Amino acid sequence: QVQLVESGGGLVQAGGSLRLSCAASGRTITGYAMGWHRQAPGKQRELVAAITRAGTTNYVDSVKGRFTISRDNAKNTVYLQMNSLKPEDTAVYYCAAGLFSMVVAGTSGSWGQGTQVTVSS
Repeated sequence: QVQLVESGGGLVQAGGSLRLSCAASGRTITGYAMGWHRQAPGKQRELVAAITRAGTTNYVDSVKGRFTISRDNAKNTVYLQMNSLKPEDTAVYYCAAGLFSMVVAGTSGSWGQGTQVTVSS
């Protein structure tokens, strides 16, 4: 099973940007679809973005045009570039790996520990 470690979270003002990284170890990510989910206090975890092994991307409507998911297979890392951040983007962001359908559904078996993103107004 692949191990995932997220980084890059922090505190940013509304309108600012952050880039999250998800570094994988144990196995190469070339065999996995990858995704980012988030969970805000008192809310269910939701998919933010996912990327297939071939690079096709999928986004939740609320982040389309602002967030970009990408993968660097040579570095065994997945990124989430977040621009024009809003206070409602505040959440713990988790990286996931697995079959694309399972990553989208949030049922994949490999998850990171999460990184906190806080957007102040």
